[in-house]
Amino acid sequence: MPPDIETIAEQVFVALADPSRRSILAVLASGGPATATDLADRLPITRQAIAKHLTLLTDAGLVIPEQGERRRVRYRLQSAPMQVAQQFLAALARDWDGPLAALKDHLEGTS
Repeated sequence: MPPDIETIAEQVFVALADPSRRSILAVLASGGPATATDLADRLPITRQAIAKHLTLLTDAGLVIPEQGERRRVRYRLQSAPMQVAQQFLAALARDWDGPLAALKDHLEGTS
């Protein structure tokens, strides 16, 4: 049974909470698939730290490890979990639109 939307969204939000992981995702988005060594060359983060962050990003489904040449693992972005998180936020925003509009109307009526 696939994980529910809230679980996927939570994993994405945890992954995005760290600025180093956001930097890794940004480099992969702009430059395409890369190895941990490639990422360490482009970012002010050690290769060991990048490997640790890539594990969390892989667990969240945001990157996919692929075997490259000479047994090097390249990491590629996977957009599906991000889209699930966006859908979760959109649904949450819709749920808030009505109550917030009612509150606004109430507050403006009492001013």
